[in-house]
Amino acid sequence: MLQRERVAENVYFFQSEVYAQVTAGAIIGPSWAVVVDTLATPEETLEIRDFIEQEINVPVRYVINTHYHADHSWGNYFFPGAMVIGHNLCRQWLEERGIPSLNEVRKQNPAMRNVKIVLPQISFDDGHISIKVGKKNLNLFMLPGHSDDNVGILVEEDRVLFAGDVCMPLPYLVDGNIDDMIASLKKIGKMGLENVIQGHGDIVLRGEIENYIKDNLAYLSAIRKAVRKASYRKYPLDLLMETNVESCGKSRVLIGGLAEELHQRNLRALYKQLYGENPTASPDDYFDDEFEDKSEEPEEETDDE
Repeated sequence: MLQRERVAENVYFFQSEVYAQVTAGAIIGPSWAVVVDTLATPEETLEIRDFIEQEINVPVRYVINTHYHADHSWGNYFFPGAMVIGHNLCRQWLEERGIPSLNEVRKQNPAMRNVKIVLPQISFDDGHISIKVGKKNLNLFMLPGHSDDNVGILVEEDRVLFAGDVCMPLPYLVDGNIDDMIASLKKIGKMGLENVIQGHGDIVLRGEIENYIKDNLAYLSAIRKAVRKASYRKYPLDLLMETNVESCGKSRVLIGGLAEELHQRNLRALYKQLYGENPTASPDDYFDDEFEDKSEEPEEETDDE
């Protein structure tokens, strides 16, 4: 059963109970609605659509993709009457990476066989886009770090931010950039928000936002220090593999228990970002390839989280 919560008047939050606590949202107007992201499975996407179209009884006019990763965009297909909005890079990467990835997933997952990639029909690069939904103004703007195409959606009247995956209980930068993520988190911390809707995980409430930003910045600082320390070793991967997520200030139970795996990927990705090559392990070490540096997230989400 999909988790649903009313965040503000006519603003809703949805969280998957199937995959990695991924989230989506909806802003409801008097005549039509906007959906933010589309979750990871057809069943849950259809549950969002049915809630809006059957229970609230308005059509979905726009679907906004915060970024191109599978669990946020592949459900575009289930809103055939809607216009899809995303960053220019979201459109480009859905075409270049999403279509081949979905073709591979279809071979293994019967539930995805009828799904098709739907590219954004409205896209933007720098600057922002504004949409008026009833009495609410939505402002779309860049929040890179998790990925270069990540955008935020601010519901201005309610000070509610749908942040995409630049906000997660454990920052995840395998497909992004640590400096961009730090800048985006600092920007969010200065926005005077009531709620932050993370791309994965629970809603961050007003009284929690300051500590949330500090904790995520502290984690990013900790992994940068760990990677720099490892760089002085002949075999840096040995030390990185010993650097668990708790030692960097986060719990391994986060994101449905995926935190340690994502943390290990962060360390390898950051090493490559800083030094231009993958960290090497000593010849005697066994390296489980599930932690290879790659821009994909576990299991069904082939493109990344």
